[in-house]
Amino acid sequence: MSEIKVNKVSPRTGTAVTLGDNGDTFTLPSGSTLTVASGATINNQGTATNFGATGSASWTTTVKTHSPSSFTAVAGEGYFVNTTGGAVTVNLPAGSAGSVVALKDYANTFDTNNVTISANGSEKIGGSADDVLLKTEGLAVTLIYIDSTKGWLVTDDGLQSRLEAPTITLDFLVIAGGGAGGRAKAGGGGAGGYRASFNSETSGGGGSSETALALSPGVQYTVTVGAGGATTSSNGEGANGVASSISGTGITTVTSAGGGGGGGDTSGQNDGKNGGSGGGGSGEAGSSIGNGTSGQGFNGGTGFSGSAAAGGGGGGAGAAGENITGNGQQGGDGGAGAVSTITGSSVTRTGGGAGTNEVSPGGGSGGAGGGGGGSQAGSGSAGTTNTGSGGGAAHTSGNGGAGGSGVVILRLATADYSGTTSGSPTVDQSTVSGQTILIFNASGSYTA
Repeated sequence: MSEIKVNKVSPRTGTAVTLGDNGDTFTLPSGSTLTVASGATINNQGTATNFGATGSASWTTTVKTHSPSSFTAVAGEGYFVNTTGGAVTVNLPAGSAGSVVALKDYANTFDTNNVTISANGSEKIGGSADDVLLKTEGLAVTLIYIDSTKGWLVTDDGLQSRLEAPTITLDFLVIAGGGAGGRAKAGGGGAGGYRASFNSETSGGGGSSETALALSPGVQYTVTVGAGGATTSSNGEGANGVASSISGTGITTVTSAGGGGGGGDTSGQNDGKNGGSGGGGSGEAGSSIGNGTSGQGFNGGTGFSGSAAAGGGGGGAGAAGENITGNGQQGGDGGAGAVSTITGSSVTRTGGGAGTNEVSPGGGSGGAGGGGGGSQAGSGSAGTTNTGSGGGAAHTSGNGGAGGSGVVILRLATADYSGTTSGSPTVDQSTVSGQTILIFNASGSYTA
């Protein structure tokens, strides 16, 4: 055997050096070191074996499949294994301390068709001579041969699912439609449910601020804006408002309940209705209030029965409707709404509608934030549009006011804004520097 001893190999011309001919093998003896100069490149056109001895493998790009149903791994190599067509058996090479073999689920089908790993001869895997299975979807494993006692040991494993897509933080204010006011010594309509995540501001009913949403890029999120409750039904009750929401893949749907309709008395006793905020009770003896939803709104106020009976105020997101405690009082005032700064300025929405007396002194005042006022001589006032406020009550000469429609407001960093919407929301990128504010006054969508 001839021997060449040199300290450096460099190209005679150009920048490339080729070692050997097709089929040749070059061996680095145990304990030797091969140093590649800074900036130089090793371009492997053949098969590299045992280069994974430091704990890594050179991955082959030819995917292994069920045809044939088994193959023998080469030390130092990693394999993408596709078991879509059936199970595959991987035979490990003869063990040598430091030898590495790695495997990866190519098509996420290891759970359907498993991979069997079989050691060479009587060698072991994890200290056992038994074969082992890979049956977790998306799994990748690296095995290193250590000695005859333990054989091949897993040094690391991982799942494709560990690679999570980046998310986009989105704050929200979701307000449902308000309830309508009742008719005949009636209660005011309750405000729509109020759920908020921005700036640690409270949700309705004294609820805590909620956690901002984490949106996934490319996913479309549906925004539903609820209508206000219609004017009073024939039996005197105000209709409930309609829920508002934001929903989509990967998030828990945020839904605010429609406001409760106010109680009335044109056809027997009619209670205030439950809702985001509750409707006020009527002035009929024994009439009950409507209850608000926890974390969304307050209860309606109680009515009082007498010769000059009056209904209670509808609940607001920020306060309960006013109770009527004696005969001859005007209808109860609506509960105050809640304050949000999500749009860059302080805005109060979701006031409760006012109740009314069947005679003088008439109706109360709507709650701050758009609640409708009550009326003894005509129809009650409607809740303000896109505030989710309750409608005011009326006596028999008119109808209870309709609830105000809801609104959904979203806020995110302008750098994360995709510009893809439907439903024509107002898009504000000037009020708050670096922030995009989407105001949905009607239903639509946003694609992150």
